[in-house]
Amino acid sequence: MTDTKSLMGVGSRVRHPAYGDGVIIRLHAAAYEVAFMLYGIKQVGKEYDKWEVIEAIPTQEAITYTEAERSLIKILRNFNALQEDVPLGDRWKGGVMILRPGDPGLKEKEVPIETFFHKIVMTRDRLRVMEQRINASHLNDEEKVNLQQYITKIYGSLTTFNVLFKHKEDYFIGEKS
Repeated sequence: MTDTKSLMGVGSRVRHPAYGDGVIIRLHAAAYEVAFMLYGIKQVGKEYDKWEVIEAIPTQEAITYTEAERSLIKILRNFNALQEDVPLGDRWKGGVMILRPGDPGLKEKEVPIETFFHKIVMTRDRLRVMEQRINASHLNDEEKVNLQQYITKIYGSLTTFNVLFKHKEDYFIGEKS
């Protein structure tokens, strides 16, 4: 935790007791403008001392647009808020998933792999949001750890679908043995 008496710069990461995780996006004379993951942009007085400073970035006199853009992309990736374009593996493009019932009298169902893959990626994104909400919640540490373990097990169950992803860095990762 960092001393909140020192001035924090744009890009500093904080955890507010009511608003959860946020990033300072602008400095005003008496307040910080903070983008909170779940509550949007709020102004918080510079004297406010009830939040946890996760990462303090020193203030800078001037910052270029390119530097600001790089910082924002890094921050959004840290918070898993950046909607990434997750590509389907080339060999699956245009493919169809066939669901064949055990009863030969029932009709099979065809689902485009792109549709199925999109649902898998959305499941992953929603799990990430759930993780963020758990971390920002008022649960005690033991309860947070217990819920995180369930999420890790869910990721483990979804590793079956890693074969669909084009890049390994997009894979689901469950418990490591």
